[in-house]
Amino acid sequence: MQLDLSRHVAAGPDEVWAVLTDIPSAHRTLTGVLAVEILTPGPYRPGLRWRETRKMFGIKATEEMMVLAAEPPHSTAIVSENGGTEYKTVFTVTPDPDGAGSTLRMRFGSHTAHAPAISRVVMALMGGLAERSTRKTMEQDLADIAAEAERRAG
Repeated sequence: MQLDLSRHVAAGPDEVWAVLTDIPSAHRTLTGVLAVEILTPGPYRPGLRWRETRKMFGIKATEEMMVLAAEPPHSTAIVSENGGTEYKTVFTVTPDPDGAGSTLRMRFGSHTAHAPAISRVVMALMGGLAERSTRKTMEQDLADIAAEAERRAG
């Protein structure tokens, strides 16, 4: 599965970056996140790990996430793995040419090469539903990040 979404934010890249990388506050910013547990204390940087609990498909799911790359305030990549499926989310923040705000882009991909055969079959059968649900979650995350960045920008 590959998804690519973007949203205009009426805030500069620094404000968007500050919200995007404020992992300890993610459960307050993102409506879909129920809890966050930081596993490696310290600033947002490659190697930072945390557990994030969300409600997905009506049930609570906790995933361990890790920052793979960070180039403040322009881009970051976050990875996770569950049951042999690898997930990667890349966020980019691009300033508007007129300085009126920025564009937040979120690219999400999953790869099931190491997943057991049954997991690959289930993903093939449920792929459309999973993609729609993931797209809806991503759209809400982008809206939540934009709203918080705009609030902080005043």
